[in-house]
Amino acid sequence: MLKIIIVEDDKEIRDELKILLQNNGYEVIVISEFENVVQNILDEQAHLVLLDVNLPGKSGYEICNKIRAKSKIPIIFVTSRNNSMDELNGIMIGGDDYIEKPYNVPILLARIQNLLNRVYSKDEINSKVEYKGIIIDSLKSTIKFQNKEIELTKTEIKTLYYLFTNSEKIIPRADIINFLWDNEVYADDNSLSVIITRIREKLKEIGIDNLIETKRGQGYKI
Repeated sequence: MLKIIIVEDDKEIRDELKILLQNNGYEVIVISEFENVVQNILDEQAHLVLLDVNLPGKSGYEICNKIRAKSKIPIIFVTSRNNSMDELNGIMIGGDDYIEKPYNVPILLARIQNLLNRVYSKDEINSKVEYKGIIIDSLKSTIKFQNKEIELTKTEIKTLYYLFTNSEKIIPRADIINFLWDNEVYADDNSLSVIITRIREKLKEIGIDNLIETKRGQGYKI
């Protein structure tokens, strides 16, 4: 699911945007405290930021400038300022789009979707899966938790991805084996046991214990 961050000090607008985006299939993170806003945005690893210009203590332009020093995440300014110089300034410091309040809902949604389609491939959009703060990036073959990141093999990532996308369910060992090897003759039950053991060891290295449960005689569950 695509994740969008809202940085907006007006609670009414913030809540309205959150409901609108959630109803259109996005995961939404709302930032309402602005002291560490740049780091909070970077930590979330979202796909897009909706950024107000007039914020307490900081301007959206300043925040955008600091984000751009570290990230290429798409940024859309959503602001009541309607001066052409404000829009130009926003684009020049790294904003990707500029939408005036009060915004037209269909146009706002269309611009968000168009920008996401322009920036990300389908593989990139579908490559990240998150569960309880743990982020799998199948394209990078990494898993990240609380600013710690570790690389897994392709088979380990594929196994964990399958468990994540079937979270809260008990997955039979045979189903995981079929998913990993598609009934190839060299695959066996012991191969899966070795992979699960290696994944658990790597998870411990970044502070994750007891994520994968063994359900004796049934399979695995997270």
